[in-house]
Amino acid sequence: MSLKALQGKDILSIADLSTKEISALLQLARDLKKGEKKPICQKILGLLFYKASTRTRVSFTTAMYQLGGQVIDLNPSVTQVGRGEPISDTARVLARYLDILAIRTFKQEDLQTFAHYADIPIINALSDLEHPCQILADLLTIQECFGTLEGITLSYFGDGNNVAHSILLGGALMGMKVCIATPDDYKPDSGVVEQAQALAASHGGEIFLTKDPVEAAKGSHVLYTDVWASMGQEASADARIPVFQPYQLNEKLLSYADKEAIVLHCLPAHRGEEITSEVIEGKQSRVWDQAENRMHAQKALMVSVLGIE
Repeated sequence: MSLKALQGKDILSIADLSTKEISALLQLARDLKKGEKKPICQKILGLLFYKASTRTRVSFTTAMYQLGGQVIDLNPSVTQVGRGEPISDTARVLARYLDILAIRTFKQEDLQTFAHYADIPIINALSDLEHPCQILADLLTIQECFGTLEGITLSYFGDGNNVAHSILLGGALMGMKVCIATPDDYKPDSGVVEQAQALAASHGGEIFLTKDPVEAAKGSHVLYTDVWASMGQEASADARIPVFQPYQLNEKLLSYADKEAIVLHCLPAHRGEEITSEVIEGKQSRVWDQAENRMHAQKALMVSVLGIE
């Protein structure tokens, strides 16, 4: 499938992509990873990150440099953005300087405002609602391990956060069975769940929510977890530990999964909390491949939205 339809498009949610577009992006990412395609780029990527970042910042930067482009780090603390300049003004100015802008922010609404006022592609590099670039890398990793996404069960354990939301939507689009195991008070957003259920119904997938981690783990092909307190929730981190302890991804929970199951974590990891050292360093862990694939998936995404040949 041609990815020309993505040229100039904003990617604020994984659901902004169709099933065919995701499949084509994953194929392009594999080709780029193998060096089978080497597009040349003279574009400029802006990174506007209101939240701390290691993998997203470095993977976007490296991907653009490898394509031959340039990167400008728009640190809010040293730009007028940090002094309260309206997003509408910032967006229109940056669109005159940049070819593409990746934003990591707290509010999904801020991304939507940028997309409205800037006539360049805006990429969601993480918001409190979603993390679409992460799920592209996750799907690439799963596909590399199993050769397909069809018939794969992905089980997520912990907080029903932005990563869980993108897993729900991305998995549904690809016809996977997605199981989300969370405590009652930490379920994913109901609107996202309804959207995922509708997508799953039309793409041959299945969405399953439970508070029982063992039920979610049984027979699963992919066991996935994230930190129990995301950025901005540090004050509640200690109080969350006893609530989330039953959802720890450890060897016992892994024993209920398919014997060929893999383990994923979007990182950074708090070892001894949401995942044990034995599991993240174990033979079934694909966490480091998953982290590398952020670069390849994002490179494919930028090539597509920028229309690079």
